[in-house]
Amino acid sequence: MDSFEFNKQAGSVLATLLFVMALGIFSDVLYNSPVPKIPGYALPSATEAAAAPSAEKAVPLPELLAKADAKKGADDAKVCSACHNFEKGAGVKIGPPLYGVVGRAKGSYAGFAYSDGLKKKGGNWELADINTFITNPKAYVEGTKMAYPGQADAGKRADILAYLNTLADSPAPLPTK
Repeated sequence: MDSFEFNKQAGSVLATLLFVMALGIFSDVLYNSPVPKIPGYALPSATEAAAAPSAEKAVPLPELLAKADAKKGADDAKVCSACHNFEKGAGVKIGPPLYGVVGRAKGSYAGFAYSDGLKKKGGNWELADINTFITNPKAYVEGTKMAYPGQADAGKRADILAYLNTLADSPAPLPTK
């Protein structure tokens, strides 16, 4: 290789390095973030935390159910249809069917392998229990197989509960006040 060819290759390498350096300097200017005087994040002290306003007052479930809309609940429960059936006699999917779930004994649907935690829960699925469960399934039943993260919106939960309540041969009346 003659010296002219070597100079061309060395020049292209150096030009590439200069371009990368210039690009780095340009991006530093473009996305400049100031350095804080004191490193770290300001966390609230105990007195600030105590003085902070408390969370919204929780509305009792009967009041939420009195305002609930089963049709909205059917739309909100569509996400549940990926794992559960809603039709009478439809059978098990990934999760047990939800037709007639209100009043059914917990962990009792034949043909579905419930988690040990849910089997030990005992009792029947009342609206309050379902409300707590769909708020945060993993907190309600330790070791639950349900992967759903939960529904934080109390209004949507009430709508879903109203819908689930309609999925029965003789639905129980919801509170009116």
